[in-house]
Amino acid sequence: MTFLHDRTADALVLVDLQARLLPAIMRGKAVVRRARLLVRAAKALGVPVVLTEQTPGKLGATVPPLADATDRVVVKTRFDASREPALADALEERTRAVVAGAEAHVCVLQTCLGLLARGHAVTVVADAVGSRRAEDKAAALARLAAAGVTVATSEMIVFEWLETADDQAFRELLPMIRDTD
Repeated sequence: MTFLHDRTADALVLVDLQARLLPAIMRGKAVVRRARLLVRAAKALGVPVVLTEQTPGKLGATVPPLADATDRVVVKTRFDASREPALADALEERTRAVVAGAEAHVCVLQTCLGLLARGHAVTVVADAVGSRRAEDKAAALARLAAAGVTVATSEMIVFEWLETADDQAFRELLPMIRDTD
């Protein structure tokens, strides 16, 4: 399915970007930086943001640059967050989910496939997902694409949400867009 992202139809779902997990993620700081860009854009443009936390007592809370920017936190023990009623409630008004987080081949993969099976159009953000091993991330992105999940980058999403350089949020987001790894 080909579509442009629309701030009135999308929700941003950040999967398990937690304090004790991220140090093990390849390029974890870059993943957080790109996720932060998505969050800032979502907040500026009225896109709801939902965080998931896998057993936060063991893996810690969502990392500080992201934790304060959410509309809802879904605590979970299942790898597939789409099976949590709280996530379904959070996405009730939205038909599409933009998904970022960790680990790409476990919770991100299962959540994307679950959302797809539940009728959402799903996009996984390649530069805002991570795994401990590059092979796992690559396999997850390939499997998701083959299943019908759109693969995009954070800049693709942000520019589609913005639609025009005339949007007031464009100037606010431009320094973060220019921030390269």
